[in-house]
Amino acid sequence: MTTQVVVIGAGYAGAGAVKQFQKANDGSAELTWISEHDYHLVLHESHRVIRDTSVASKITIPVDEIKSPETTFRQSRVTGIDVDERTVQCEGGDPVDYDYLLVALGSQTAFYGIEGLEEYAHTLKSLDDAQQIHADVAAAASDATRSDPAQVVVGGAGLSGIQSAGEVAAYRDENNAPIDVTLVEGLDEVLPGMDPELQGALRTRLEEADVDIMCGEFVSRVDDDTIYVGGGEDEDPAELDYDVFLWTGGITGQDELADADIDKDDRSNRVYADRDFQTSDERVFAIGDTALIDQGPEEVAPPTAQAAWQAAEVAGDNLAHAVRGEPLETWTHKDKGTLISVGDDAVAHGVDILPIDTFGGIGAETLKKIVAARWIADVSSIGRAIDAWSDM
Repeated sequence: MTTQVVVIGAGYAGAGAVKQFQKANDGSAELTWISEHDYHLVLHESHRVIRDTSVASKITIPVDEIKSPETTFRQSRVTGIDVDERTVQCEGGDPVDYDYLLVALGSQTAFYGIEGLEEYAHTLKSLDDAQQIHADVAAAASDATRSDPAQVVVGGAGLSGIQSAGEVAAYRDENNAPIDVTLVEGLDEVLPGMDPELQGALRTRLEEADVDIMCGEFVSRVDDDTIYVGGGEDEDPAELDYDVFLWTGGITGQDELADADIDKDDRSNRVYADRDFQTSDERVFAIGDTALIDQGPEEVAPPTAQAAWQAAEVAGDNLAHAVRGEPLETWTHKDKGTLISVGDDAVAHGVDILPIDTFGGIGAETLKKIVAARWIADVSSIGRAIDAWSDM
Protein backbone atom coordinates (compact mmCIF):
# COMPACT_ATOMS: atom_id res chain seq x y z
CA MET A 1 0.00 0.00 0.00
CA THR A 2 1.28 3.49 -0.88
CA THR A 3 2.54 5.53 2.08
CA GLN A 4 0.08 8.24 3.12
CA VAL A 5 1.51 11.68 3.89
CA VAL A 6 -0.78 14.39 5.29
CA VAL A 7 -0.01 18.10 5.65
CA ILE A 8 -2.40 20.24 7.68
CA GLY A 9 -2.37 24.01 7.28
CA ALA A 10 -2.01 26.37 4.31
CA GLY A 11 0.14 29.12 5.80
CA TYR A 12 3.75 29.73 4.83
CA ALA A 13 4.90 26.52 6.50
CA GLY A 14 2.17 24.30 5.09
CA ALA A 15 2.10 25.70 1.56
CA GLY A 16 5.89 25.76 1.32
CA ALA A 17 6.24 22.20 2.60
CA VAL A 18 3.59 20.94 0.18
CA LYS A 19 5.41 22.60 -2.72
CA GLN A 20 8.75 21.07 -1.71
CA PHE A 21 7.39 17.60 -0.94
CA GLN A 22 5.80 17.47 -4.38
CA LYS A 23 9.25 18.09 -5.88
CA ALA A 24 10.98 15.53 -3.64
CA ASN A 25 8.40 12.76 -3.81
CA ASP A 26 9.43 9.95 -6.16
CA GLY A 27 5.99 8.35 -6.22
CA SER A 28 6.53 6.45 -2.96
CA ALA A 29 3.80 8.40 -1.21
CA GLU A 30 0.39 9.95 -1.74
CA LEU A 31 -0.09 13.46 -0.33
CA THR A 32 -3.27 14.80 1.23
CA TRP A 33 -3.34 18.50 2.09
CA ILE A 34 -5.97 19.73 4.57
CA SER A 35 -6.87 23.35 5.26
CA GLU A 36 -9.89 25.29 6.41
CA HIS A 37 -9.49 27.65 3.43
CA ASP A 38 -8.96 26.81 -0.22
CA TYR A 39 -6.28 29.48 -0.57
CA HIS A 40 -2.94 30.45 0.90
CA LEU A 41 -2.91 33.89 2.52
CA VAL A 42 0.27 35.97 2.29
CA LEU A 43 -0.25 36.87 5.92
CA HIS A 44 2.62 39.32 6.36
CA GLU A 45 0.87 41.57 3.81
CA SER A 46 -2.65 41.15 5.25
CA HIS A 47 -2.38 44.52 7.00
CA ARG A 48 -2.67 46.13 3.53
CA VAL A 49 -6.33 45.04 3.44
CA ILE A 50 -7.04 47.30 6.43
CA ARG A 51 -6.46 50.26 4.12
CA ASP A 52 -7.76 48.82 0.84
CA THR A 53 -9.85 45.65 0.59
CA SER A 54 -9.08 45.27 -3.11
CA VAL A 55 -5.63 44.04 -2.09
CA ALA A 56 -7.24 40.80 -0.87
CA SER A 57 -7.22 39.23 -4.34
CA LYS A 58 -3.48 39.92 -4.66
CA ILE A 59 -2.50 38.18 -1.43
CA THR A 60 -4.72 35.09 -1.62
CA ILE A 61 -3.34 32.26 -3.74
CA PRO A 62 -5.75 29.43 -4.65
CA VAL A 63 -4.48 26.03 -3.55
CA ASP A 64 -4.91 24.77 -7.12
CA GLU A 65 -2.00 27.02 -8.08
CA ILE A 66 0.18 25.40 -5.41
CA LYS A 67 -0.71 21.72 -5.40
CA SER A 68 0.08 19.24 -8.15
CA PRO A 69 -2.72 17.23 -9.80
CA GLU A 70 -1.58 14.17 -7.83
CA THR A 71 -2.10 15.90 -4.47
CA THR A 72 -5.52 15.51 -2.82
CA PHE A 73 -6.82 18.70 -1.20
CA ARG A 74 -9.51 18.57 1.46
CA GLN A 75 -11.10 21.80 2.62
CA SER A 76 -12.04 21.29 6.24
CA ARG A 77 -11.24 22.54 9.71
CA VAL A 78 -9.03 20.13 11.63
CA THR A 79 -10.51 19.36 15.05
CA GLY A 80 -7.96 16.93 16.48
CA ILE A 81 -5.12 14.47 15.94
CA ASP A 82 -5.03 10.88 17.20
CA VAL A 83 -1.41 9.73 17.10
CA ASP A 84 -2.28 6.19 18.28
CA GLU A 85 -4.71 5.63 15.41
CA ARG A 86 -2.68 7.88 13.08
CA THR A 87 -5.71 9.89 12.04
CA VAL A 88 -6.59 13.55 11.62
CA GLN A 89 -10.12 14.42 12.70
CA CYS A 90 -11.95 16.91 10.47
CA GLU A 91 -15.11 18.89 11.03
CA GLY A 92 -18.11 17.33 9.34
CA GLY A 93 -16.25 14.45 7.70
CA ASP A 94 -14.43 11.15 8.12
CA PRO A 95 -10.98 11.04 9.72
CA VAL A 96 -7.98 11.10 7.40
CA ASP A 97 -5.40 8.33 7.90
CA TYR A 98 -1.69 9.08 7.76
CA ASP A 99 1.64 7.30 7.89
CA TYR A 100 3.48 10.61 8.26
CA LEU A 101 1.91 13.89 9.34
CA LEU A 102 3.19 17.46 9.09
CA VAL A 103 1.43 19.87 11.44
CA ALA A 104 1.55 23.44 10.16
CA LEU A 105 -1.61 24.92 11.66
CA GLY A 106 -0.02 28.21 12.62
CA SER A 107 -1.01 30.00 15.81
CA GLN A 108 -3.83 31.96 17.35
CA THR A 109 -3.72 35.24 19.21
CA ALA A 110 -2.82 35.11 22.90
CA PHE A 111 -5.04 37.09 25.29
CA TYR A 112 -3.16 36.31 28.54
CA GLY A 113 -6.33 36.17 30.62
CA ILE A 114 -6.83 39.93 30.34
CA GLU A 115 -10.43 40.70 31.21
CA GLY A 116 -12.53 41.67 28.19
CA LEU A 117 -9.67 41.48 25.69
CA GLU A 118 -10.84 38.49 23.67
CA GLU A 119 -14.44 39.71 23.75
CA TYR A 120 -13.87 43.24 22.49
CA ALA A 121 -10.66 43.28 20.45
CA HIS A 122 -10.12 42.46 16.80
CA THR A 123 -7.27 40.15 15.84
CA LEU A 124 -5.36 39.94 12.55
CA LYS A 125 -4.88 36.25 11.77
CA SER A 126 -7.00 35.86 8.62
CA LEU A 127 -8.34 37.64 5.57
CA ASP A 128 -11.75 37.91 7.22
CA ASP A 129 -10.11 39.65 10.19
CA ALA A 130 -8.46 42.26 7.96
CA GLN A 131 -11.66 42.92 6.02
CA GLN A 132 -13.68 43.34 9.24
CA ILE A 133 -11.13 45.78 10.66
CA HIS A 134 -11.37 47.82 7.45
CA ALA A 135 -15.18 47.85 7.67
CA ASP A 136 -15.19 48.90 11.32
CA VAL A 137 -12.57 51.62 10.83
CA ALA A 138 -14.57 53.01 7.90
CA ALA A 139 -17.81 52.90 9.89
CA ALA A 140 -16.24 54.60 12.90
CA ALA A 141 -14.78 57.34 10.69
CA SER A 142 -18.16 57.95 9.02
CA ASP A 143 -19.73 58.59 12.43
CA ALA A 144 -16.91 60.87 13.60
CA THR A 145 -16.15 64.57 13.23
CA ARG A 146 -13.01 66.71 13.32
CA SER A 147 -13.90 67.80 16.84
CA ASP A 148 -14.72 64.24 17.90
CA PRO A 149 -12.53 61.90 15.82
CA ALA A 150 -12.80 58.10 15.77
CA GLN A 151 -10.37 56.42 18.13
CA VAL A 152 -8.49 53.43 16.68
CA VAL A 153 -6.15 51.67 19.12
CA VAL A 154 -3.63 48.98 18.21
CA GLY A 155 -2.34 46.87 21.10
CA GLY A 156 1.15 45.41 20.72
CA ALA A 157 4.02 47.15 18.93
CA GLY A 158 5.57 44.12 17.30
CA LEU A 159 5.78 43.74 13.54
CA SER A 160 2.04 43.19 13.03
CA GLY A 161 1.00 46.02 15.35
CA ILE A 162 3.37 48.55 13.79
CA GLN A 163 2.31 47.67 10.25
CA SER A 164 -1.38 47.72 11.14
CA ALA A 165 -1.12 51.13 12.83
CA GLY A 166 0.66 52.40 9.73
CA GLU A 167 -2.15 51.16 7.47
CA VAL A 168 -4.88 52.76 9.60
CA ALA A 169 -2.96 56.04 9.45
CA ALA A 170 -2.62 55.69 5.66
CA TYR A 171 -6.37 55.00 5.35
CA ARG A 172 -7.04 58.14 7.40
CA ASP A 173 -4.78 60.28 5.22
CA GLU A 174 -5.99 58.91 1.86
CA ASN A 175 -9.63 59.38 2.81
CA ASN A 176 -9.22 62.60 4.81
CA ALA A 177 -10.97 60.76 7.62
CA PRO A 178 -11.30 62.03 11.21
CA ILE A 179 -9.31 59.28 12.98
CA ASP A 180 -6.83 59.27 15.84
CA VAL A 181 -4.45 56.28 15.87
CA THR A 182 -2.78 55.06 19.07
CA LEU A 183 -0.23 52.24 19.37
CA VAL A 184 0.01 50.70 22.87
CA GLU A 185 2.97 48.56 23.97
CA GLY A 186 3.51 47.12 27.44
CA LEU A 187 7.31 47.09 27.17
CA ASP A 188 9.45 50.21 26.93
CA GLU A 189 9.90 50.53 23.16
CA VAL A 190 8.33 49.66 19.84
CA LEU A 191 9.51 46.33 18.41
CA PRO A 192 10.75 45.18 21.85
CA GLY A 193 14.03 43.29 22.03
CA MET A 194 15.31 44.47 18.66
CA ASP A 195 18.21 46.74 17.74
CA PRO A 196 17.81 50.29 19.16
CA GLU A 197 18.62 51.83 15.78
CA LEU A 198 15.76 49.89 14.19
CA GLN A 199 13.44 50.82 17.06
CA GLY A 200 14.33 54.49 16.63
CA ALA A 201 13.78 54.41 12.88
CA LEU A 202 10.35 52.86 13.33
CA ARG A 203 9.34 55.28 16.07
CA THR A 204 10.31 58.20 13.83
CA ARG A 205 8.16 56.93 10.97
CA LEU A 206 5.21 56.19 13.23
CA GLU A 207 5.38 59.69 14.67
CA GLU A 208 5.68 61.16 11.16
CA ALA A 209 2.52 59.21 10.28
CA ASP A 210 0.80 60.89 13.26
CA VAL A 211 0.48 57.68 15.27
CA ASP A 212 0.48 58.28 19.04
CA ILE A 213 2.80 55.83 20.82
CA MET A 214 2.17 54.72 24.39
CA CYS A 215 4.88 52.42 25.76
CA GLY A 216 5.74 51.05 29.18
CA GLU A 217 2.35 49.97 30.55
CA PHE A 218 0.35 46.82 29.84
CA VAL A 219 -3.32 46.61 28.97
CA SER A 220 -5.03 45.48 32.17
CA ARG A 221 -8.73 45.37 31.23
CA VAL A 222 -11.06 46.14 28.33
CA ASP A 223 -14.77 46.89 28.21
CA ASP A 224 -17.07 47.86 25.35
CA ASP A 225 -15.71 51.39 24.98
CA THR A 226 -12.61 51.74 27.18
CA ILE A 227 -9.13 50.19 27.34
CA TYR A 228 -7.51 50.33 30.79
CA VAL A 229 -3.72 50.56 30.70
CA GLY A 230 -1.38 50.10 33.65
CA GLY A 231 -2.55 50.73 37.17
CA GLY A 232 -1.90 48.79 40.34
CA GLU A 233 -2.53 48.76 44.05
CA ASP A 234 -1.58 52.41 44.49
CA GLU A 235 -2.67 53.94 41.20
CA ASP A 236 -5.60 53.91 38.85
CA PRO A 237 -5.09 52.73 35.27
CA ALA A 238 -5.01 55.14 32.36
CA GLU A 239 -8.21 55.02 30.31
CA LEU A 240 -8.29 55.02 26.52
CA ASP A 241 -11.65 55.41 24.82
CA TYR A 242 -11.84 53.47 21.57
CA ASP A 243 -14.10 52.84 18.62
CA VAL A 244 -11.93 50.10 17.08
CA PHE A 245 -9.37 48.05 19.01
CA LEU A 246 -6.93 45.68 17.29
CA TRP A 247 -4.90 43.33 19.50
CA THR A 248 -1.62 41.94 18.14
CA GLY A 249 0.08 41.28 21.45
CA GLY A 250 1.31 37.68 21.10
CA ILE A 251 0.63 34.14 19.94
CA THR A 252 -0.27 30.77 21.38
CA GLY A 253 -0.84 27.29 19.95
CA GLN A 254 -4.03 26.17 18.26
CA ASP A 255 -6.81 24.54 20.30
CA GLU A 256 -6.90 21.64 17.84
CA LEU A 257 -3.62 20.38 19.30
CA ALA A 258 -4.69 20.47 22.95
CA ASP A 259 -5.50 16.75 23.18
CA ALA A 260 -2.86 15.46 20.74
CA ASP A 261 -0.46 13.08 22.51
CA ILE A 262 2.74 14.86 21.53
CA ASP A 263 5.00 16.93 23.75
CA LYS A 264 3.92 20.57 23.98
CA ASP A 265 4.77 23.62 26.02
CA ASP A 266 2.24 23.77 28.85
CA ARG A 267 1.95 27.54 28.72
CA SER A 268 1.66 28.17 24.99
CA ASN A 269 0.34 24.82 23.70
CA ARG A 270 2.98 24.95 20.94
CA VAL A 271 4.57 21.65 19.90
CA TYR A 272 8.19 20.81 20.66
CA ALA A 273 10.12 19.81 17.54
CA ASP A 274 13.74 18.86 16.91
CA ARG A 275 15.91 20.46 14.23
CA ASP A 276 14.65 17.86 11.77
CA PHE A 277 11.05 18.85 12.70
CA GLN A 278 10.23 15.51 14.31
CA THR A 279 8.12 15.72 17.45
CA SER A 280 7.97 13.28 20.35
CA ASP A 281 6.09 11.00 17.93
CA GLU A 282 8.43 10.03 15.08
CA ARG A 283 5.53 9.93 12.63
CA VAL A 284 4.52 13.53 13.36
CA PHE A 285 6.50 16.58 12.20
CA ALA A 286 5.75 20.20 13.10
CA ILE A 287 6.87 23.56 11.66
CA GLY A 288 5.91 27.23 11.59
CA ASP A 289 4.14 29.01 14.44
CA THR A 290 2.70 25.66 15.54
CA ALA A 291 6.13 24.52 16.70
CA LEU A 292 8.91 25.39 19.10
CA ILE A 293 11.79 24.22 16.89
CA ASP A 294 15.02 23.50 18.72
CA GLN A 295 17.89 25.81 17.78
CA GLY A 296 20.35 25.02 20.54
CA PRO A 297 20.46 25.46 24.31
CA GLU A 298 17.30 27.32 25.37
CA GLU A 299 16.82 28.68 21.84
CA VAL A 300 13.93 28.09 19.43
CA ALA A 301 13.26 29.40 15.94
CA PRO A 302 11.33 32.70 15.83
CA PRO A 303 7.63 32.61 14.88
CA THR A 304 8.12 34.62 11.69
CA ALA A 305 7.20 34.22 8.04
CA GLN A 306 10.89 34.23 7.18
CA ALA A 307 11.60 31.28 9.48
CA ALA A 308 8.59 29.37 8.17
CA TRP A 309 9.73 29.85 4.56
CA GLN A 310 13.19 28.55 5.35
CA ALA A 311 11.92 25.59 7.40
CA ALA A 312 9.30 24.54 4.85
CA GLU A 313 11.83 23.56 2.21
CA VAL A 314 13.73 21.25 4.56
CA ALA A 315 10.52 19.89 6.10
CA GLY A 316 9.15 18.97 2.68
CA ASP A 317 12.36 17.12 1.89
CA ASN A 318 12.31 15.38 5.27
CA LEU A 319 8.83 14.02 4.68
CA ALA A 320 10.15 12.44 1.49
CA HIS A 321 13.23 11.14 3.33
CA ALA A 322 11.03 9.60 6.03
CA VAL A 323 8.88 7.84 3.46
CA ARG A 324 11.99 6.33 1.83
CA GLY A 325 13.64 5.44 5.15
CA GLU A 326 16.49 7.90 4.54
CA PRO A 327 18.31 10.05 7.15
CA LEU A 328 16.62 13.34 7.94
CA GLU A 329 18.18 16.75 7.38
CA THR A 330 18.55 19.24 10.22
CA TRP A 331 17.70 22.92 9.90
CA THR A 332 19.14 26.05 11.48
CA HIS A 333 17.37 29.35 11.11
CA LYS A 334 19.40 32.12 9.49
CA ASP A 335 18.21 35.65 10.11
CA LYS A 336 18.31 37.41 6.74
CA GLY A 337 17.15 40.74 8.08
CA THR A 338 13.99 42.60 9.04
CA LEU A 339 11.67 44.53 6.73
CA ILE A 340 8.75 46.48 8.21
CA SER A 341 6.33 48.84 6.52
CA VAL A 342 4.71 51.92 8.03
CA GLY A 343 2.08 52.84 5.47
CA ASP A 344 3.88 53.48 2.19
CA ASP A 345 7.23 53.86 3.93
CA ALA A 346 9.39 50.98 5.16
CA VAL A 347 12.47 50.26 7.26
CA ALA A 348 15.08 47.59 6.51
CA HIS A 349 17.53 46.30 9.10
CA GLY A 350 20.30 43.72 9.07
CA VAL A 351 19.73 42.58 5.48
CA ASP A 352 22.53 40.07 5.04
CA ILE A 353 23.49 41.00 1.47
CA LEU A 354 23.89 44.74 2.17
CA PRO A 355 26.60 46.75 4.00
CA ILE A 356 24.13 49.29 5.47
CA ASP A 357 22.60 48.19 8.77
CA THR A 358 19.38 50.23 8.96
CA PHE A 359 17.75 52.31 6.24
CA GLY A 360 14.38 53.40 4.90
CA GLY A 361 13.02 55.08 1.82
CA ILE A 362 12.64 53.62 -1.64
CA GLY A 363 15.38 51.04 -1.04
CA ALA A 364 13.60 49.49 1.95
CA GLU A 365 10.21 49.69 0.21
CA THR A 366 11.58 47.92 -2.87
CA LEU A 367 13.26 45.20 -0.82
CA LYS A 368 10.01 44.48 1.00
CA LYS A 369 8.17 44.22 -2.31
CA ILE A 370 10.84 41.87 -3.67
CA VAL A 371 10.52 39.53 -0.68
CA ALA A 372 6.74 39.32 -0.98
CA ALA A 373 6.88 38.92 -4.76
CA ARG A 374 9.53 36.21 -4.54
CA TRP A 375 7.40 34.17 -2.14
CA ILE A 376 4.33 34.49 -4.37
CA ALA A 377 6.38 33.47 -7.40
CA ASP A 378 7.84 30.47 -5.55
CA VAL A 379 4.50 29.03 -4.46
CA SER A 380 2.44 30.18 -7.46
CA SER A 381 3.81 31.97 -10.52
CA ILE A 382 5.86 34.93 -11.70
CA GLY A 383 2.74 36.36 -13.34
CA ARG A 384 0.86 36.42 -10.04
CA ALA A 385 3.87 38.03 -8.33
CA ILE A 386 4.02 40.77 -10.96
CA ASP A 387 0.29 41.39 -10.59
CA ALA A 388 0.64 41.80 -6.82
CA TRP A 389 3.75 44.02 -6.97
CA SER A 390 2.06 47.42 -6.78
CA ASP A 391 0.03 46.46 -3.71
CA MET A 392 2.87 45.07 -1.59
